Amino acid sequence: MTDTVTPAPIASEPGSNRGVFGWLPSQIDRRVRVFAWLSFVAEVIIIGTGGAVRLTGSGLGCTEWPLCTPESLVPVYELQGIHGAIEFGNRLMTGLVGLLALAVVMLTLHALSGRRLVIRAVWFALGGIVLAIGVYAAASALDLPAAALMSTALLLAVIAGMIDSLRQTTERRDLAVLAWIVLVGVMAQAVVGGFAVISDLNPLIVGFHYTASLLLVCVTAAYLVRMDAVGGPRERAVPAWFGVLTHVTGLALAATILFGVLTTGSGPHSGDAAIVRAGFDATFLAHVHSWPGYILGGLLAVLAGAAWALRLPVRRWLLVLILAVAVQIAVGVWQAREGLPPVLVGIHMVLASLSAAAYTVVVLRLKRPVAA
Repeated sequence: MTDTVTPAPIASEPGSNRGVFGWLPSQIDRRVRVFAWLSFVAEVIIIGTGGAVRLTGSGLGCTEWPLCTPESLVPVYELQGIHGAIEFGNRLMTGLVGLLALAVVMLTLHALSGRRLVIRAVWFALGGIVLAIGVYAAASALDLPAAALMSTALLLAVIAGMIDSLRQTTERRDLAVLAWIVLVGVMAQAVVGGFAVISDLNPLIVGFHYTASLLLVCVTAAYLVRMDAVGGPRERAVPAWFGVLTHVTGLALAATILFGVLTTGSGPHSGDAAIVRAGFDATFLAHVHSWPGYILGGLLAVLAGAAWALRLPVRRWLLVLILAVAVQIAVGVWQAREGLPPVLVGIHMVLASLSAAAYTVVVLRLKRPVAA
């Protein structure tokens, strides 16, 4: 006996592609889809470029922030060498990720409300720029950290624009929320990256920087799922116990990633040759990191067996998640046996974000639109 209801077809208004629960997926502009996918790919790539900064010892290739050196925005090769180029390349990638996130926000607002919300968002952006310039000038005159205060002012302006935009959004607010979270998150990540540099690559800040990037990958994945879903009330598409077990699996995945971040932060790849980790015991943490991984593998096996036996709608994405986790485990064992070569560590970092993204898709498919 099931506790779900088979949804009836979604009815539409005559002459419109708006369903009884709001905008249908067909109303999403093709440009939104293209930029949403580009944003997701860019969020994954920047984890790879950020990992390259750390794994090549280029974390302090640019010694300042937001400038690279006290006198230059770009690295001076004679002083910074290849490390400066790698670090500055990651900063350029941050700019690209931010532009893509901005494009998704603007295109989403236009798809949901036409030009009205786009114009309001542009006014907030212009106001934020003026405010940031004023804060920078005042901070410089008072000999305060001008760059940090300017970035904070701009970030607050964007948050204010987000709040105003969401208050004005009446259709498919879920898409607007996800798009704004990515934009705000990317801007906040730039500030966190700056703190990582000026703190001489504090392992806790660097670990938080990576974790936040991984979460942004999950949010962009969620946008891709919701972009192709019908808005409105939703109901369970799986038995209640299956949903609970899926969330428990998520805790195991989160614990595995968390201990992986701590292990990497205590290992040999500190981000700069002059920085030596003196925190946790990396060897012990490597074992602790594997324990929730074993639990995760067992839980995924149970979920996959149940999903296929009951023919649940999440079964195919569960296989994708299992494949991602299996490859992740194989790379993890390989890198441990080979003495943590940088290339394998970098692949391991990227695969963790893809595993988290696949899990996000599985969770979002535990529910479906209610019957019309």
